[in-house]
Amino acid sequence: MFEKIAFVDEEGNKLELSVIEQTKVNGVNYLLVTDSEEEDDELNAFIVKDLSRPEDEDALYEIVEDDVEFDSVSKIFDELIEDLN
Repeated sequence: MFEKIAFVDEEGNKLELSVIEQTKVNGVNYLLVTDSEEEDDELNAFIVKDLSRPEDEDALYEIVEDDVEFDSVSKIFDELIEDLN
């Protein structure tokens, strides 16, 4: 079972996401997450980054939409997941 995080989308909908993997790049925490409950090969996964500051009570996550940032971080997650198998 995956660790869960709370996430509020752009429309204000509250979602509970499962964390598949996490990494830190240039001081920024990135999470590979899914909204699926099943642990299978067909996960609907996406990448979020932690924008919260140390003084923030709750974590603040944003979906990574920049293509260059997404591509570089997704390569890292690909390698991390390969190492798990």
